[in-house]
Amino acid sequence: MSLLFILFLSISAEAQCAMCRAVLESEEDQSAAQGINDGIVYLMAIPYVLVAGIGYIVYWKFFRTKTEA
Repeated sequence: MSLLFILFLSISAEAQCAMCRAVLESEEDQSAAQGINDGIVYLMAIPYVLVAGIGYIVYWKFFRTKTEA
């Protein structure tokens, strides 16, 4: 439950390196900056999703109850 709460709080985070920020702040239209921010957050989230999926598979394989007699 707390993991979902943390994920929802981090959705509005902005993550840019200093060079990207300097280039994108000089533009009048901020849609490119928003797209860059969304891409960075998307790329940051993928490894966590993959590790969580692998962890769930390992948990399911090793700790499920044996129903075979």
